Amino acid sequence: MRDRYQNINWLIMLLSIFVISVIFWSTYLFVQNLKVEERNKMELWSEATLELINIDGEISNLTLEVLKKNKSTPMIKVDDDGQIEINNIKNLNVNDSVKVNTLIKKFSSENEPIEIFLLGEKISTLYYGNSNLLNILKYFPFALVIVASILGFIAFLFFKSIKIAEINMLWNGMAKESAHQIGTPLTSLMGWIELLKTSSNKDQYLKEVEKDLERLNIISERFNKIGSKPELTKENICEEISKTINYLRARLSKKITLEFEYPKHEIIVYLNNQLFSWCLENIIKNSIDSIKDSGKVKISIIEENEYLKIYISDNGIGIKQSFKNKIFKPGATTKKRGWGLGLSLSKRIIEEYHKGEIKLIESIVGQGTKMLIKLKAIK
Repeated sequence: MRDRYQNINWLIMLLSIFVISVIFWSTYLFVQNLKVEERNKMELWSEATLELINIDGEISNLTLEVLKKNKSTPMIKVDDDGQIEINNIKNLNVNDSVKVNTLIKKFSSENEPIEIFLLGEKISTLYYGNSNLLNILKYFPFALVIVASILGFIAFLFFKSIKIAEINMLWNGMAKESAHQIGTPLTSLMGWIELLKTSSNKDQYLKEVEKDLERLNIISERFNKIGSKPELTKENICEEISKTINYLRARLSKKITLEFEYPKHEIIVYLNNQLFSWCLENIIKNSIDSIKDSGKVKISIIEENEYLKIYISDNGIGIKQSFKNKIFKPGATTKKRGWGLGLSLSKRIIEEYHKGEIKLIESIVGQGTKMLIKLKAIK
């Protein structure tokens, strides 16, 4: 599951790089096209100035229109006799040679100057810079990246705070779950000790003490293995499920029955007994808790090609539609005294440790719930 999340993160990163690259390239092409359009406009303006020089009579409306329209592109026209004409540049005096020459160099670096010829002789040179629109478009992708980076950083901080809150919730729940798991056998042990002090039939009570000590050992091993990668061994899944069911059946109300349907032959899978038993206990206990008065929890095994499907169904109160997508998240619970860790731990046990699948098949309010654990069988 962790590898799957890493793959998704890499996919999102690559997609983001692709989108940003497309934006950069598209903007670059648009800027280049705009530069061509602006050069065409400046060449047309140069031709219009020639018409002013050549014409003997009235100036055509088209020429006047061309000359008037150019109000966005900054330009400096330098005649060969030294006369300077400045257009669309505010606060620049033709006598300020330092500023004029500085701008000429700048414009020459931005766009190739246009030489104006009359009867085959160069009479002036037109230097022009990028319009405001062109300058804005040039820096648009960088501004977009900065904005995206800021939003990404804010999103990172937001999700990090959510992750920290989730981890804190998980640790809090783990501490409570540990206390809950250990509390039952400890209470039982204290009762047996009191009985041992006053009873002459010590052998019977010592056997019960041994059972509770073994239970404490199992709980300790479970919590130890949930924090590290556990060892998987070849096991008969039917036997392991039977052990868990028998343990729970002995502690159930007579109004609730546990049924187990399975093939009579062995089904071997790679398993960690203690963690798988813990997972199965969590799911079955949820089913039991969902039954208000009397009911049934049924566990069945179905073989399908190389996979093994374990169904756990009950006729309890069911799960509301709004809660179905949250059942595997840490802290999600509908119980008044629950900590919402059972199914989140079960998901980690099955999917991360056993490389299997666990999911909710269906749940109808007032009718019951059906869960699935899917593992790969060894043929």
